[in-house]
Amino acid sequence: INAEYMGKLKLAMSVESLLSALRRDTVVVADTGDFESIARFAPQDATTNPSLLFAAAKLPKYRHVVDTAIAWARTQPGELLTNIMDRLSVDFGIEILKIIPGRVSTEVDARLSFDTQASVAKALKLIGMYRDAGISSDRILIKLASTWEGVAAARILESQGIHCNLTLLFSFVQAVACAQAGVTLISPFVGRIRDWAIEKNKYRDGDPAELDPGVISVKKIYNYYKKFGHRTIVMGASFRTVDEILQLRGCDYLTISPTLLERLESTPADASAHAQLTVEAAQASTLERLPEISEAVFRWELNQDEMATDKLSQGIRVFAEAAVNLEQFIATLL
Repeated sequence: INAEYMGKLKLAMSVESLLSALRRDTVVVADTGDFESIARFAPQDATTNPSLLFAAAKLPKYRHVVDTAIAWARTQPGELLTNIMDRLSVDFGIEILKIIPGRVSTEVDARLSFDTQASVAKALKLIGMYRDAGISSDRILIKLASTWEGVAAARILESQGIHCNLTLLFSFVQAVACAQAGVTLISPFVGRIRDWAIEKNKYRDGDPAELDPGVISVKKIYNYYKKFGHRTIVMGASFRTVDEILQLRGCDYLTISPTLLERLESTPADASAHAQLTVEAAQASTLERLPEISEAVFRWELNQDEMATDKLSQGIRVFAEAAVNLEQFIATLL
């Protein structure tokens, strides 16, 4: 019996998981603020957002992080709640950086999404707080919404050597503008595009993943970047299914929730499966280079994309609401 059990165990251990196979072609990033999940899946990088921070801050096991932020903010000049929020964002980032070898994304307040100078000021404050804690800016990605003002803020920050992650990206024009601005990394959303398409009866749950409009969007962006030599990293985000992830195997980075990471880890890989995105295929694509994107062109093209307009504005509202909820939670502790 022991020999039979050991034989089955050896076979199970020899079968490669989907997660392990994915890692051969794509950098895996954890989309969570939960330290334990990050430690378990050992990603290269990690991303956070106000919704994830709010969820983590409410957990008793992270109360010490909140208490430390409050105590620090009480010693600082300026608005108490704002300082607590900034400290909390940075302290969660510092804790995450103790676990991962790469970079953490720290988000600028979504309520600044239409204010370039305020976004730059907030980013510089956050980077300064990291530096005061002994963390190099090379390990931080400043996360900004992909509005025209967010892209403009990123252009300024990148010129100062501060790396940016442009999030809430739903359209091709946003992606091209980010590349032209020299942004380090973009986070084109997959699942939220899918959600919109299902709501509008343009895609059905259960349809083939290769027809998923979110998957198609990221593939086009990846192909454009690789064909025309843009160095901006494409990090697919906001996944709903494992199949969406597998359709984007080969993308530079994919940021994945703990729930989907667990499914990938527990599912055996198909030995014949391979990367769906490659530089060679991208360079053979028929895409044509776009001219420099002006503000007028950016706003018009975004306006003409009903899905991107809806999801960008909704995403900003959701992240802003999460920030307000976190502020209200912190206020109860003061």
